[in-house]
Amino acid sequence: MTIRILPAVGDADSARSLSTLLSQLPDTEPALPVTDSTALLDTLARLAGESLEELPEVVLVHERIGPVPALEVIREVAMRFPVVGVILITQDPSPSLFSASMDAGARGLIGLPLGYEELAARVQTAASWSMGVRPHLTQGPEAYTGPGGTVVTVTGAKGGVGTTLTAVQLALAARASGRSVALLDLDLQSGDVASYLDVQFRRSIVDLAGIPDINPRVLQDAVFTHPTGLGLLLAPGEGERGEDVTDRVARQAVSALRNRYEVVVVDCGTQMSSANAAAIEMADQAVLLVTPDVVAVRAAKRMVRMWDRLQIRKAEETLVVVNRHTRNTEIQPPLIERITGTRVARTAIPSHFKELQSAVDAGRMQDLDSRSTVKQALWGLAGELGLVRAQPPAKASRLTGDRGSLGLGRRRGRGGDEGSVTLEFAGMAPVIFAVIAILWQCVLYGYTYSLAGNAADEGARAGAVAAVRGDDPAAACDAAARENLPGAWQDSFTSGCTREGDLYKANVSVDVPLFFPGFDAGWSVDGEGGAVWEG
Repeated sequence: MTIRILPAVGDADSARSLSTLLSQLPDTEPALPVTDSTALLDTLARLAGESLEELPEVVLVHERIGPVPALEVIREVAMRFPVVGVILITQDPSPSLFSASMDAGARGLIGLPLGYEELAARVQTAASWSMGVRPHLTQGPEAYTGPGGTVVTVTGAKGGVGTTLTAVQLALAARASGRSVALLDLDLQSGDVASYLDVQFRRSIVDLAGIPDINPRVLQDAVFTHPTGLGLLLAPGEGERGEDVTDRVARQAVSALRNRYEVVVVDCGTQMSSANAAAIEMADQAVLLVTPDVVAVRAAKRMVRMWDRLQIRKAEETLVVVNRHTRNTEIQPPLIERITGTRVARTAIPSHFKELQSAVDAGRMQDLDSRSTVKQALWGLAGELGLVRAQPPAKASRLTGDRGSLGLGRRRGRGGDEGSVTLEFAGMAPVIFAVIAILWQCVLYGYTYSLAGNAADEGARAGAVAAVRGDDPAAACDAAARENLPGAWQDSFTSGCTREGDLYKANVSVDVPLFFPGFDAGWSVDGEGGAVWEG
């Protein structure tokens, strides 16, 4: 059987040397080397998503892989992809490093410079182990199913943009759809997840700091099961203890939660540390929360650039969510997208703090009204992120009540959205037509009034000069007034022309049409005009 090998080497010269040796091994199929830890995990996750059989039998991790330390990379691969045999390549094959690599989950260690015999032996051993363990991990109800749950981190561009509220509502939305969900608070100095969910629990992520290997039993002791069904791994109550949570602890905690829960939402706060940087790097999706103001947008741009410099996350792999959005603000999502170089979520969170105030003050975010536009938008964002599981119609209606707010507001798919818009338009159509009819009738009334006034003016001027020509003033006045009316208004026209001292006056009465000229409404308007008598 052909042994598939995936090398992970950060150094170009080492990669070429390793590829040359691998090409000489019999019955092997070496892939092109990946250059960093993120690319390695992404490649394995993609292959596992297609099929377990697509995973390589052997992964070679060079000690200079970066940016994540090699032992942490091995631990992550071993936990997420337990059917893969991992081998560490190092300059220092000492007994202590050998022991540490075995503890991390490696199946072997190779010293530098590379030798053909040693490489072939270690690859063969790791491949044999991988082939032997795969049948056992793909059978039975607890079968291994791939790279584990989805990890989403929520980070604020600056303080006060709604990071914790967003993380809590995303977790609640995923849980309401029937998924198992963990909410990890990595805002280590000022985490407020417990306050938002009315929780008093003495254990936190700090209790995992001194444990070299976080197994399911240890994790269970540190996680609080909330009445909503969420698994909560909280930030320490004493902010100074947050320094004990290193990137190693964060990586192990996120990996352990990923292997136990379908969805893991991580509140990373607004201050960067090695712990939340590790979580953001491991995340399937990284959400950056921003408000539509200059200060927040500048902070988001700085955050994105810092992530890129530290090789945590590329800008195009970051999803920006606009909170407290209003239509009349000058800073709109497309502008934020151009400034930050990120993707901006289709869902924008409206600015309606009054809807949230009672739930926030009570510390019970789980009780937020389903009719809240903010909640509907946040749960719609959960749908956009793929955190919710589609529900059968009957079950979904029971979960969401009258508006289907588990879902996703207006973003329930193309067909559902079109159907809802059609029904709403059908219900509003009579009102729309009535408003249009009233406006049109008002236009006709005003137009008729202006016609009557103009006809009266013209009739008065014609009557005032008729005596000079020897004509009948009344007849001239009536004829001139009629000529200045459109044909449809002449049928309902009446006039009265009289001389009053030095003035000749004309009074014109015209009926107002009902919707269409020529169809009288039964009421009329009067126009009056006058001119100096010249007879």
